[in-house]
Parts: sequence; structure tokens; C-alpha cells
Amino acid sequence: MFEITLIAMGKLKEKFYLSAAAEYEKRLGGYCRFKLLELPEYRLPENPSPAEITAGLSKEAEAIFAAVPKGAWLCVFTPEGKLLSSEEFAAKLSQVKTAGKSSACFLIGSSFGIAPAVKEKADFLLSMGKMTFPHHLARIMVLEQLYRAEAIQAGSRYHK
Repeated sequence: MFEITLIAMGKLKEKFYLSAAAEYEKRLGGYCRFKLLELPEYRLPENPSPAEITAGLSKEAEAIFAAVPKGAWLCVFTPEGKLLSSEEFAAKLSQVKTAGKSSACFLIGSSFGIAPAVKEKADFLLSMGKMTFPHHLARIMVLEQLYRAEAIQAGSRYHK
């Protein structure tokens, strides 16, 4: 069975986000082995300098590289990534599977972004659009789209 890992910087705290995440994680379990890894955001001062932000993202990158499953196809969510429809996203994930990969890893960075080194190592950069979303909401949106992509591939009636 295909394995999907979602790495998210930071923890969910609000009950409504936790409830939504749990629901999509449960649904995903019907299509793949799903694993969520929450990594801590590097703590920065109230008004960090660009150098402090760079250093923090670099520390986060170390934790990210250690968490990405060996041999996994890595997709990073970033504003400069490619925009895909739900159908195109499902097709991309299907393409990864048929290319012989047994796992995919998706990354949602911290509030200050993602280190350039992580983006360079990624197999694919994906954008959620030009709007800015809270990271916790972005996680729910990614979980829903992963579920939708799997449902599309399976021919489910979920995607209309």
C-alpha cells in the first residue's frame, strides 16, 4: 500500500482543527498508509532580523531532512510553486505512484517559510494559491486535497 507522510511545522491546538484533521486522516487510511509528523517551529524573538530568520529556517531544515522518509517523493507547499486543480493534483500523485515510488512526503513549512535548501531538494513545488492562509488551516486544506486526490484516483463519488 502506498504511504503518504505529511510533515507540518508546529502543532494544532484548536479543537475544530484537531477534529477536522482527525477526520481526514481517518478517511485517508482507507486509501493509503498515512502518517502525520509535527515538527516544532524554531523559536524566534518577537521581531527577528533577516539573519535570525535564516538561521531558524536552517535549523528547521535539519529537522525536516531527518524526517523525510528515505526514497520518498518530496512535495513542498510554497507560494512560488505550481498551481494545480484537484484533478491535476490527483494525476500528479498517480504519476508518482506509477513511476515506482512507494511513498510521497508533503511539507507545510513554518510561519516564516521554508529554507531554500529544502525547496532545492524537493521533487515538486506546489502552491495553494496567491492568498495567504493560517498554517493550521493550510494543514486541513492539504489533508482534504490528499483525500480528494485519492478519491479521484479510486473513482469515488466524493469529487463532483
